[in-house]
Amino acid sequence: MTMMYDVLIIGAGQAGLSMGYFLKQSHLSFLIIDKEQEIGDVWRKRYDSLVLFTPKRYSSLPGLMMEGNVDELPKRDEVVEYLKKYATTYSLPIKHGTEVISVEKTKNIFHVVTNRGELLAKQIVVATGPFQTPKIPEISQNLDKSIKQLHSSQYKNSNQLQDGAVLVIGGGNSGTQIAVELSKTKEVYLSISQKLKFLPLTFASKSIFWWFDKLGILHANRDSFIAKKLQQQGDPVFGYELKESIQKGNVSLKPRTRNAEHSTIYFEDGDTIKVKNIIWATGFCLDYQWIKIKEAFDMQGNPKHKRGVTSVSGLYFLGLPWQHRRGSALLLGVGNDAKYLFQQIIENFEKSV
Repeated sequence: MTMMYDVLIIGAGQAGLSMGYFLKQSHLSFLIIDKEQEIGDVWRKRYDSLVLFTPKRYSSLPGLMMEGNVDELPKRDEVVEYLKKYATTYSLPIKHGTEVISVEKTKNIFHVVTNRGELLAKQIVVATGPFQTPKIPEISQNLDKSIKQLHSSQYKNSNQLQDGAVLVIGGGNSGTQIAVELSKTKEVYLSISQKLKFLPLTFASKSIFWWFDKLGILHANRDSFIAKKLQQQGDPVFGYELKESIQKGNVSLKPRTRNAEHSTIYFEDGDTIKVKNIIWATGFCLDYQWIKIKEAFDMQGNPKHKRGVTSVSGLYFLGLPWQHRRGSALLLGVGNDAKYLFQQIIENFEKSV
């Protein structure tokens, strides 16, 4: 017999767990499904030296603060343990090793086909987050097979790399952290497409995020003037480790990577280098081909939504970048969006009864 749920949550990362926290307080039946084998697996697969730039005070989900000094920056393994504790604390119903193959809607019911059978739901929350399909430029295919290439999501530590120089392509916080780490043992180049903007982790003995909180930046919704300016500028690099590494000559800055051929990398300024290793810190693409509901997406395949609510009754998205605020895709702000969607789900359910 195919199980029917009031709400099915796809994804058991921070977004799915936050949604589960609120649904646990309701009378609705729900299930969280995830293709990974264990809570925190996505985090566990990230690079070993990963440290969040948001302190524990601003890296906690609804109802449960991370253990330890709230002003400390959590390490990767602390996040993994925290998420596991969160799921246990609230006894969230999670089915692991369950990969969604397709989602369709007929009449008022969602049909979710997985590798472990079919599930039915009256409402669905897609909480798969923004880190889905690694984005690697086509020029990567022009390189010799002798060049070791990894996406930042595949990188764990320097032991994966060959002897010789490394080029990190991408100036986001992951790329810059990896570049700094590798510069301690290797010759490192960092290719960026725009000028780096550095912000301190602390100012006047307070976390920079404490100041963002007090100045209203953390709470600015995506359509506000300040939020639009932030989106145009892109993410800053938090902390000055990279800046110091560049000043010491441990990391060599390069402009945008224009092309690659055999073992040579070509940059926008006409310069070229040869390296043995490349880390593509070039982000991710959203991939929702498995959701067979065309009206939920625009021509580029992005969800059409307002604060995660789509025009398809009962279909919601959670954990998207700038879904409502700057931290919507992060531990920092996903709980706020989950609470809003919970209210929408309850209202929708009451209308249908």
